[in-house]
Amino acid sequence: MTRRCLCIVVAARCFLLVAPLAVEAQQTKKTPRIAFILASTPETELVRPNPTSRYAQAFLEGMRQLGWIDGQNITIEWRTVAGHPERYPAVAQELVKLPVDVVVTSSTAGATATRQATSRIPIVVAGGNLVEAGFALSLAHPRGTVTGLAAAAGPEIIGKRLQLLKEACPQVSRVAVLLSNLPGPMEEATRMQWREDARTLGLTLAPVEVTAPDGFETAFASIQRARVRAMVLGGSLGQLFWANRRKIIEFAAKEHLPAMYWDRIFAESGGLMSYGPDYADLTRRAASYVDKILKGAKPADLPVEQPTKFELVINLKTAKALGLTIPPLLLGRADEVIQ
Repeated sequence: MTRRCLCIVVAARCFLLVAPLAVEAQQTKKTPRIAFILASTPETELVRPNPTSRYAQAFLEGMRQLGWIDGQNITIEWRTVAGHPERYPAVAQELVKLPVDVVVTSSTAGATATRQATSRIPIVVAGGNLVEAGFALSLAHPRGTVTGLAAAAGPEIIGKRLQLLKEACPQVSRVAVLLSNLPGPMEEATRMQWREDARTLGLTLAPVEVTAPDGFETAFASIQRARVRAMVLGGSLGQLFWANRRKIIEFAAKEHLPAMYWDRIFAESGGLMSYGPDYADLTRRAASYVDKILKGAKPADLPVEQPTKFELVINLKTAKALGLTIPPLLLGRADEVIQ
């Protein structure tokens, strides 16, 4: 055998030895696994591969735009507490045991439970109060393994909600505000902002507190005694109000109270109107955090972002039931009018 033939034979044998190793390495390459814990979405809206949840679809769209396809180069584990925040710890423990590479959650309550379950896995919050919950010193400085997108754009949104309610119901002068009762400077600052904005609009507020599911009947009785002409939802326990939205909406309808809510799901469920961040957009933007973390970024190096899209939704059917005529200019500014 000539020297040239020998070299060819050796090279061929080396290729046959190395090629299987390369194929095996490619086959065993780990596919990232992401968990998404939703706050109030029913289980029936999270069926793979095509969940019907607006928020799940928004996140999938955001991931696709960044080159991540569920079932191909990434696996997404969908979970929900379906309006029962007490389920968060069990769900978080389950996901930590899988394990997953990143946890996305639609609430700070979900982030708190996950952080208690693990100090290692990065957590992205898609619409929470990270500063108030202690996960960030400021929007620019998240702490530890938690970052994401804030749900509120600042105290000015409070005045905007009161202004829109006043435009829809010019005759209203006394308004009930359903509030939580969480201690701390942020909560007190929020209440002060409510009072200041109300004075500017010539409104008198009747604050009513509720902190647990069994506290609504007492709160509703307080609103009845206050003899108000409208209602606004405020406070920090958004998930509590969200999970009990039908109870709140039914009370408002029974008492003939025009009500302003912070999320479109209330208007879609029969509430008069809502104004707040586009939570589907926040969920879509959460994908960029996941992308950066999977590529090596640390959560503490990713500043918390604020909402950039807000939406006004008016339920015209509810307005008619309340005997209200919504001004045409206000209807024209609505992002969606439910007939």
